[in-house]
Amino acid sequence: MMNSSDKIVGISELTRRIKRLLEGGFSSVAVQGEVSNFKHHQPSGHLYFTLKDDNASLNAVMWRSRASMLSFTPVDGMKVVASGRITVYEVRGNYQLDVLGMRPLGTGDLQIAFERLKQKLFEEGLFAEEHKLPLPDYPGRIGIVTSPTGAVLQDMLNVLRRRFPGVEVVIAPVKVQGPGASLEIAEAIRVLNSLNLVDVIVLARGGGSLEDLWPFNEEIVARAVYNSILPVVSAIGHEVDYSIADFVADMRAPTPSAAAELIVPERSAIIEVLRNNAYTMQEYLTTTLKSHKESIRHLLLSYTFNKPLDLLRQMNQRIDELHRTLGVSMEHIHALTVSRMNGLRQRMESLNPELILRRGYAMVYRDTDIISSSSALRARDEIRVRFSDGEKKSLVIE
Repeated sequence: MMNSSDKIVGISELTRRIKRLLEGGFSSVAVQGEVSNFKHHQPSGHLYFTLKDDNASLNAVMWRSRASMLSFTPVDGMKVVASGRITVYEVRGNYQLDVLGMRPLGTGDLQIAFERLKQKLFEEGLFAEEHKLPLPDYPGRIGIVTSPTGAVLQDMLNVLRRRFPGVEVVIAPVKVQGPGASLEIAEAIRVLNSLNLVDVIVLARGGGSLEDLWPFNEEIVARAVYNSILPVVSAIGHEVDYSIADFVADMRAPTPSAAAELIVPERSAIIEVLRNNAYTMQEYLTTTLKSHKESIRHLLLSYTFNKPLDLLRQMNQRIDELHRTLGVSMEHIHALTVSRMNGLRQRMESLNPELILRRGYAMVYRDTDIISSSSALRARDEIRVRFSDGEKKSLVIE
């Protein structure tokens, strides 16, 4: 029962008191649990999920500024260690963990996350062969997305200088491991596409553990590679290392140095091809000139070339024949035309009403109308009767 001396407070006030107590008492905690009900809210970028063990569960939220620093993508079933502070969501009166940092509990969970994301992107078609772009045969400028301080970049530059010294390189410096690396890699791909300064993009990183290579297994990097309008070569780790970026990229190279060899041809090989082409062109031109010279020689010896006057006379004779044929045809057409005109004249004369009137017939008019039937007339109608030699006015008696 409520004691009359108890002070009555509102729900909001009570929740604020609880909030101060909880947040003051648990300002920094680290908890271990299994991720469930994971949601990546769009477009805010915030992460909402539940951490649970065998006997209890805890709501958790990770704001976009912190979520962007993750080196992996949490999935349901993954065991993690999350650090942060306890806060109270006053609208619902729920307490939750405001996550400031999070890491997988073990390599096994990273492998599970890798396989789940791989299956998801495969089902969406991000690995489809028909979407992959061909690499340019002779790239003029290459964009390399990698760490500017690593040995990988120097190895690639050495290979490029040796194989094709004239190629230009645009370096997009990024972190290749740790928090925020995946965001930098994805942004570098986007910038190189928007600037359209290069012919091909290379993602390069040396070998390392699954955790070290994890930024190239992030969904944000995979989608940046898939959306690239420039061909992308993935050169991540050693030959045995595979990343999600390898499956999405237009080509996978076993190592960064191998990528440099795949992208540009060997200069000596190009020079040999040019030499062969030059020899082939020279032989073709020599053969063609020889053939044309022979054709000209035959033309100079031909009857037509040496007897132009005879050809001209034959053409004059042919013109005379055509002229005579044309005259005969014109006379024939004229006779036919005259005959047709005479026939038409006779027909027109036979249909002349004056000839009919001369044979004793007459035409009856009322006003300007020709009367062709007696039923069209009434008694007392005034009519005109036309004969061959004139007209008479009449009156209908009956």
